[in-house]
This record gives sequence, structure tokens and C-alpha cells, in this order.
Amino acid sequence: MKYQSSQCDRGFTLVEMLVVIAVIGISASIAAPSFLGFLQRQRLNVAQAQTLDVIRQAQNNAKREKRIWQASFRQDLDRVQWAVHPENLSLDRLDWNDLLGEDADLIEIDPNYTTLLEQDGIYRVQFQYKGRVNGQLGRITLVSRGSANSNHASKRCVWVSTLLGALRTAGNRECVRN
Repeated sequence: MKYQSSQCDRGFTLVEMLVVIAVIGISASIAAPSFLGFLQRQRLNVAQAQTLDVIRQAQNNAKREKRIWQASFRQDLDRVQWAVHPENLSLDRLDWNDLLGEDADLIEIDPNYTTLLEQDGIYRVQFQYKGRVNGQLGRITLVSRGSANSNHASKRCVWVSTLLGALRTAGNRECVRN
């Protein structure tokens, strides 16, 4: 005898569909925080690389033009901004650029762990005509917005580590040590 299927035998049952939806929902709820953390770390890595490039640009300009240049950073409202300019240029004449472009409001400078010279909310590092540091050594530390006061937040920093102008990058624990 042949078995004849009816319309009721085709497709998935309601219970099977609910189980699949529940498994997908549980998987998404587990994966979403990890993915968001990954995106935050990637954003910080890109911001760190851009910060290093900005500081190197000031150093290279100082060597090329044989005069003191500086890299300046500020927190303007909710955006991290930078400018590269000669040392004696008036602050109101600076051409400020957003760090990370449109994502500049997703990171911030951590004032607790930033040790570059700061004046009027502007952090700066200067370089002499041979590319050497003119003044204070230090670091600029970046964190995701809203996590500056958290000990467990991901941090990325750029160190100006020697008077000869050596630059290096670091992350997390290395950004909080003195």
C-alpha cells in the first residue's frame, strides 16, 4: 500500500519553528555583546593608529621645515579633535580635524591617564627641528565614550617615550602605568 501525503504532513510544525526561533534568539543574545566589544576595540585601534600618524606628521614637519611643530588634541564637546601646526600659531586659527571622522563621538581622551602637556583643555606634544621632543614626554590615552572612569575599559595610548622623539603604542595595562 502506498502512503499518500496530505497537506498536513508538509513543512514544519509550530513547535519546531518555535524551537528554531528560540535557538536563534539565544545565540544572538550571547554573540551581540562580544561583537559590540570587538567593534569598540577596533575603533580604538584605528584611533590609536591615527593619533600616532598625527604625532609623526608633526615630527616630520619639524624636521622638514627646521622649526618647532606640535600636534594638539582636544575634546570638543563630544568629539576628539586634532591639529598639526607650528608652535606659535594662535589656537583660534587652527584647522581642527575629527579623530575617526564621523565616529569621533564614540571615543574620548582619558584625562586620568593622559600625561601630555595640557593647557586650556588642549593636549600637545612639540618637536624641535631635528625631530626631538621639545619639552615634556608623555602619552595620550583613548577610551570608548563613557568608560573613562572604568578600570576594566579597553584603553589605547600613544607614548612619546624618549627625548629623541621615539614613539610607541600600547594598550590596556601599559596605558595606566607611570
